[in-house]
Order: sequence, then C-alpha cells, then structure tokens
Amino acid sequence: MEKENGMKDEGMLADGRIVLCASNDYSMKYYFNKKFDPLPESIKEELHMISVLYAKDVGGIFEIVFEEDGEVSLIARSAEEDVRYDEVSACLLIGEIRRNRAELLDSLQIYYRAFILGEDVADLLDEESQG
Repeated sequence: MEKENGMKDEGMLADGRIVLCASNDYSMKYYFNKKFDPLPESIKEELHMISVLYAKDVGGIFEIVFEEDGEVSLIARSAEEDVRYDEVSACLLIGEIRRNRAELLDSLQIYYRAFILGEDVADLLDEESQG
C-alpha cells in the first residue's frame, strides 16, 4: 500500500529504493526506517544528526536512501512554493556530507549489500579494498 509521500510500507519508495532516514523541515519530523534498527546506536544518532541539521540549515526534505543495488543516495527536495529553499546551498551541503561522511556512507552500503541483499561480505570487503 502506497502512502501520500510516495512511500510504501517499510520505507520503500514507489521506485523500489528504500529510505534509511529522512528529515522534513516543513513538518519538523524525523523518520528512521525500523528495518535498520540493528545498526549501532552511534550510527543511528549520527544519521539523525546529519538529517536534522541538513533540514535545519537548508530547509525542505532530506532523505538518505538505498538504491536497489545498495548504493547510498542523498536526496534533497522542497515544496514548489518554498521561496526560502536554496538549491545551490542544498547541493553544496550534500557534497560536504559526502566528503566528510564518506566512511559512514561506504559502511552503510556494505551493511545493506551484506545484510539486506545477502551478498558475500568477503567479496564486498575485497571490492572495497580494491576500489
């Protein structure tokens, strides 16, 4: 069943991507996908901090999602009528998050591919050390 925001049950978007977490500056809400509760508390706290601070700094809606292949995407969007939202600042901040939190994002990708997609952990770690 699809909800109004384009999200199906368990944080799955209509296009098959899975939302890890999201922050909405309009409704002042934070969402964390319960499917990822096994993640360490420190990781969950860091994701919460990244998401909420992003939404507070730039506005709009910020999501961290897993693509179907396990790639981590950072998505920012705004309501059409939001004149405060600065798309350039949004893109710059996403780039900063990608640079400053690269290790976290890489680890999340390995976690997703190993525990959700069921890929071999040894192969993933070999792939990571080569790339």
